[in-house]
Amino acid sequence: MAARGRCPECGSAALVEDAHYAQQQLVCAACGCVLAEGLLTTTYTDEEHLREVAYSQSTGQKEQLSRCLQRGIRRVQDLCKVLQLPAVFEETAVSYFQRALQLPSFHLVSLEKKELLGGCCVFVTCRQHNWPLTMGTICSLLYAKQDLFASVYLSLQKELGLSVPALSLADLVTTHLNSFRLLQPAAGVPAPFLEDKERLLARTLAIVELASEAWLVTGRHPVPVVTAAAFLAWQSLRPGPRLSCPLARFCRLAGVDLPPPAHLRLKELLEILLGMASQLAWLRAFHLDKKTVVKHIGDLLQHRAFLLRKAFCQQDGQEQQDMALGQGSPGQASPDKGQDSMAGKGWRGGTLRPLLPPCLLHPRKRPRAAAPSAAGPAPTGDEPISDSELEQYLRSPEEIQAFRKAQAWL
Repeated sequence: MAARGRCPECGSAALVEDAHYAQQQLVCAACGCVLAEGLLTTTYTDEEHLREVAYSQSTGQKEQLSRCLQRGIRRVQDLCKVLQLPAVFEETAVSYFQRALQLPSFHLVSLEKKELLGGCCVFVTCRQHNWPLTMGTICSLLYAKQDLFASVYLSLQKELGLSVPALSLADLVTTHLNSFRLLQPAAGVPAPFLEDKERLLARTLAIVELASEAWLVTGRHPVPVVTAAAFLAWQSLRPGPRLSCPLARFCRLAGVDLPPPAHLRLKELLEILLGMASQLAWLRAFHLDKKTVVKHIGDLLQHRAFLLRKAFCQQDGQEQQDMALGQGSPGQASPDKGQDSMAGKGWRGGTLRPLLPPCLLHPRKRPRAAAPSAAGPAPTGDEPISDSELEQYLRSPEEIQAFRKAQAWL
């Protein structure tokens, strides 16, 4: 039966009344838009009164939402059992999932995102209880893409207003090494490649701390740094049969993925170790390179703080001497620059550099263009400053002196 009026979506006048499960609906025949729905006499709460309600408030909609909730709860419980989480974790994750499904923002999302919602609730619960669980582990169990999982996780955190602490680097190292197949006998793993878990964990943590002190962790994804540190630690504990093993084969034998930036992090760590080795008198006669320096990682880590400080102070002393002699121009060379050849080698085959972030040592030739943003109100100077932002401007006298030296070096 035709009806008068036009469709608000496409403007077509082909509007018909269609009976959908004994419910009259006004539908556009051109685009399928439902303009109005009829009323049902069989209701969910008012059945005994025979009050007419729309289908969205009827029994079918309630049962459909309940089935979706039940499937999600079972998925969360199964995931907690696989991860062997305590019962209190499971209760918290289920409560987060129930709260999330009540929000309108999660009603119209795709089925794939709804399936990942339960995993996000488990992930948030583990982070809040300081349980070492990575996003990669959850994604591997759910067969999900990390970028899609991250988007659902951020939406859940925003909609529920959850406070999720960041996973510490030590916990991340422990979790990452627990998945290594090199820690216990396995098929296809040579006997010389097996290593004790506690020894490998202690050496890897020490190398990661060294990378943190050398500005190799800040602003970087932690997994490539941990992978490179674990590889160096594994080689240094038994360098004889392991120095010939490349990083790709190490990751394949360990049963972990090789992140692409791991080769760059490995190269940076070796440069730091070579620079530290150049400060030890008993290592200068060995003419160390990026392979042989691995044999002496134990000695370098034992004197880590002293060697880093000595390398940095030596560079500062050379700059102060050049400034005192009036030889600070870039075209002039120091007369005694080649006298201390070994002390001046290490970082990249040239003079020792100060410990600065890599973004300052190797700035981009073509800086990225800033994304266009909407024009905001002009600053007046009366805007409030948060405590976290205020702490960025407070520097100690030592930090001010180090910043001035870095500016002079640049």
